[in-house]
Amino acid sequence: MAELAAATQSPSVSSSSSGAEPSAPGGGGGSPGAKSCGSSCAVHDLIFWRDVKKTGFVFGTTLIMLLSLAAFSVISVVSYLILALLSVTISFRVYKSVIQAVQKSEEGHPFKAYLDVDITLSSEAFHNYMNAAMVHVNKALKLLIRLFLVEDLVDSLKLAVFMWLMTYVGAVFNGITLLILADLLVFSVPIVYEKYKDPSKTPWNCQEKGRINHVET
Repeated sequence: MAELAAATQSPSVSSSSSGAEPSAPGGGGGSPGAKSCGSSCAVHDLIFWRDVKKTGFVFGTTLIMLLSLAAFSVISVVSYLILALLSVTISFRVYKSVIQAVQKSEEGHPFKAYLDVDITLSSEAFHNYMNAAMVHVNKALKLLIRLFLVEDLVDSLKLAVFMWLMTYVGAVFNGITLLILADLLVFSVPIVYEKYKDPSKTPWNCQEKGRINHVET
């Protein structure tokens, strides 16, 4: 009888253990920091010139925009940009229309593929973006309240000293000049540091960092 009872109990034990095993591989799930790691890696690749064309386009566009804002007003810069864009699109549209008229082809509108793209923003996506933005807004408001209402005297004094130093910086540079310098430093210092840094130090690698974070989680 004891052997029969053991035989009847063993399948249930083995089935419960076998049912628990498959959950182990999937127990890790998606890492909460996977999106943040991906975005940080994208920024890292951008400022370290991993894709020269992409980084060159971003760097050139931002620098030209800042230099234009330093020389002209915001309204003038925006107006010139819109005029330049319209000049390109209208010229291309007229060119394709002439070519189609000469060749008697029926290719249709040259921007039809882009006109048919659905760019509507769903309410769910809008709420997601707003919720993510509100998290940062609330953090900023809490930080400002802490600093200006002197919750921590040391932090408030640090802010006061920093603002006092910024008055001297503002007397020499304006905001646009500081943004231009920041743009130049962001796209030049990292690549120069990577080129001339100590070879004994382990290079910062996005893929390796992501693999380490995945193992830790």
